[in-house]
Amino acid sequence: MTPIALASSSWTVDLTGIPVLDGFINIFIVCFILINFIAVYAGVSTYAERKIAGHMQARVGPYRIGPHGFLVWIADALKLMLKEDIIATQTDRLLFKLSPYVVFAGSFACWVALPYAPNWSPARFNIGILYLLAVSSAVVIGILMAGWSSGSKWALFGAMRAAAQIVSYEVPIGLTLLGMLLIYGTLDMHDISAAQAKGLPFGFMPESYGGLWSWGINRYPPFTVIAFIIYYIGALAETNRTPFDIPEAESELVAGYHTEYSGMRFSFFFLSEYANMFVVSAIATTFFLGGWQPPTASASGMLYLVVGTLVGAGMGYGIAKRGFDAFVAGCSDRASARPSRSTSPSPARTRTSG
Repeated sequence: MTPIALASSSWTVDLTGIPVLDGFINIFIVCFILINFIAVYAGVSTYAERKIAGHMQARVGPYRIGPHGFLVWIADALKLMLKEDIIATQTDRLLFKLSPYVVFAGSFACWVALPYAPNWSPARFNIGILYLLAVSSAVVIGILMAGWSSGSKWALFGAMRAAAQIVSYEVPIGLTLLGMLLIYGTLDMHDISAAQAKGLPFGFMPESYGGLWSWGINRYPPFTVIAFIIYYIGALAETNRTPFDIPEAESELVAGYHTEYSGMRFSFFFLSEYANMFVVSAIATTFFLGGWQPPTASASGMLYLVVGTLVGAGMGYGIAKRGFDAFVAGCSDRASARPSRSTSPSPARTRTSG
């Protein structure tokens, strides 16, 4: 197997009959689709994040643009595209302009190696996870470029914090993934997903379909569960999510390494952060949560799982909104309010005395 190859020839289209030109056209089409998906994904994710945070803090969150404020992310995108691009006088203009694209390129390059479906991804590597870990490190270079070239001590402090945090938390992430690679025996992301189709915990019945129990997180419990938790914490730090958002600490550093950026240049940092969130989630799914493998062997089992999840989510939401005692009391009141057949004799048949 060659180190890099197109994952499948079925998605390529011969347009000109010139292999090199057709290759560039197909690559452009795939990149165009992925970039637009990243933009929409980042916008919808910000809306969901703001609404969830609003409900957690007894607020309504975005509510004015569209139904329940759903279109606010489109307004934000238009605002970023139309805002004036300001460059401070004390900046290194070349590095200042280049750094957002370096950061986004490091995040975007990871998307081409993700296993989106069985035997399909824009490019398939037999060293897939090694490629992802190596290319994602380019984000650190762009962040340092942004902080140093801004000519601001706050941006420089934020860049140093971000670089130190990302590099330090790559160590536990790499160790957890290395432990899982010893189980799978391959670096290919597609083969890792396919390896979770069969087998039960601790290597029992390796040829039987176990569904949820064949996933990586259940292979050697509790060790694989602990590895997943460590990876999850490290992924939060890699993507600067709460409580690991100190590189952007607004109370200390204004906005961190992108303090001096505005307009579309700022939006590239924004898109890169959410693109990284998708990549680390995809890696977690591929290594621990079965990849594209379903959790059940049949459609009926999947239906039961979905219904049970929805019922559990509804109960959890009700308990979170009203409290456990009030939720149980409300269910009891609704049950007692249902009309029931009376067992007492009707008034017309009741015998009167005297």
